[in-house]
Order: sequence, then structure tokens, then C-alpha cells
Amino acid sequence: MAAQAEVPLPELVDLVSLGVADFDPLLAHEIAKWHARFNWDFRPSADLLRRFLHMRSLQGFALRVGRTLIGYSYYVLEERKGLIGDFYMNEPFTDTPTQMMLLGSTVQSLMLKPGIRRIECQLLMLNPAPSISLPFRQFLKRHDRYFMSIDRASIQALRPAALKMRVAFGSWTDKLKEDAAHLVVAAYRGHVDSDINDQYRTIPGARHFLLNIIQYPGCGRFSPRSSIMGVDETSGRLCGMCLSSMVSEKSGHVTQLCILPGVRGERLGYELLRLSLMDLVAQGCLDVSLTVTCSNVGAIRLYESLGFRVITTFPSLVWEGF
Repeated sequence: MAAQAEVPLPELVDLVSLGVADFDPLLAHEIAKWHARFNWDFRPSADLLRRFLHMRSLQGFALRVGRTLIGYSYYVLEERKGLIGDFYMNEPFTDTPTQMMLLGSTVQSLMLKPGIRRIECQLLMLNPAPSISLPFRQFLKRHDRYFMSIDRASIQALRPAALKMRVAFGSWTDKLKEDAAHLVVAAYRGHVDSDINDQYRTIPGARHFLLNIIQYPGCGRFSPRSSIMGVDETSGRLCGMCLSSMVSEKSGHVTQLCILPGVRGERLGYELLRLSLMDLVAQGCLDVSLTVTCSNVGAIRLYESLGFRVITTFPSLVWEGF
């Protein structure tokens, strides 16, 4: 009886040793997966990765079987924090041990970086079961999040809310950028999402968060016209905003919805979101997505009332205290 051929074990490779040509087949698979799963055009993000690969400045690891890359994970450093920017594993290598090998190596590398005290990531392409033991769990907090979507017909059926307060609505303007940073901090004070993203806790952090949304393709191409700002006509204060992006020619994504605590319950969130969704449809969107923490029951109830439905669940992971 012939002996069964051994399946080669994946080899861990430092990203700085790889070139663009090594990565192109894997990136092509990832682009196709983002489109199929999320209606998301990953090509701008892939182009940015190619640029850093070309400069040999992308930090992280890839897994290789023979001469073929089967997965990768990269990270960036921000002062005392490490951010895992992407994590992708190609079929049929998405078994749990292989994924945990890559994730564990990435986290360990960040833990060993001088001065790094916190690691964050939100990984849409990783979906471990709650029972799976994740790397370095003694330092880990896990918050699962929903990826939700609404279709064009449901958006067009939405009706305006009858607000109790007087609000002037308008599209994003850079003049409101500083007010927007203060709004983010006020809206997320004591909120579970400030545990997930510590940029929500400080004004400088919120400024950096907004800059990332506006300038970089990770959450799509920022759409100023469909990013709706609400100003309280009585106080003149920015009291809410809904920021949106185009993630493909036919799909939009709500990157941020936040309301001042003092005006919650006034249906302002509904109206900001409705206006943003309507403008995205006017730009040709057939669907719009957003993400929300599973424990944020009030927000989920709002999104479901508009017609959003859960597509998948993914983990938000934070390692701290190591």
C-alpha cells in the first residue's frame, strides 16, 4: 500500500523579505473575497499594500507553502499602540491552527516592540468561534461585532423623522473637523467602543481617527456630500454626525454615527442616518453597510428598524497589560 504524501507545513516569512510579485496572486484572491463577501472594492487598499511592499517597509508576516503565499498579516505602530491592519488567509488554509499560528506570531512580534503597551485589531476576514482559544488570552479582551447591510429599496422606503429639536442638517465641511473630534469624545465617553478604539477617549486621538477616515482607503473613499452633520439651532453646537464612504461604485459604508448624549432619544440618529443613506443611493449605491458592536443593543435596534440586517460577525480584539 502506497504511503500517503505528507502535507507540507506552512512556513512563517517576514514581510520585509517579500516583493510585490510574491504577493500579487494572494492579493488577487483577497480582492475577489472582499467583493464576494462584502460588495467591497479592496483594490485601493491592495495598491497601498503594494506600495509599502515595494519599499520593503510593510511590517508583519506571511505564511508560505512551498513557493505559494497562503496568508498574511501586517501591522503599524502608533506611539505606544500596535494596530493589526489586515489579516487574510486563502482557501483552503483557513483551519483554526493555521490562522492562530499567523495571528499569534503577529501579536507576539508587537508585544516585543519597545514601548508598545496595547494592541488593537478589527478583522473582518477572521471569524473564530467563541470557544476558540485566541493567542495570549491572559491579556486579551474580545468584543464581537456585526457587519450589517441594507438594500436600496429599503433605503428608498424610509420616511423623515419628526424631530422634537431644531436641527440644521448639512454635508461635511472641514470647518467642523475640530467640533467633530469633540463630538466623538463626548459621544463615546464610557461607551464599549472606547474600549475597542482608544482614539475615542481623547481629542488628539479623535482628530487622528477622523484623519484616517478622510484620507486613507481602509474604510473606502470618504464621501463629504453623504456625510451629514447636525447642528443644534438653539445652541449652535454640533450635536450629531453620520460619516459615510464609497467602498465600491455601487456600495456605500457608514463609518461613523455619533450623537451627543444629551440629545439621545430625539430620533436624531435615525434622521442623520436616513439622510446619509438617501444621498448614497443618489450616488448609485445598491446597498450600504456598517459595523456595530454586538453588545450595543440600542444601536442595533435602531439599525434594524431602518432595515439593516446582519451579514456576518467578526472579532474586535485588544491585548493590554502584557
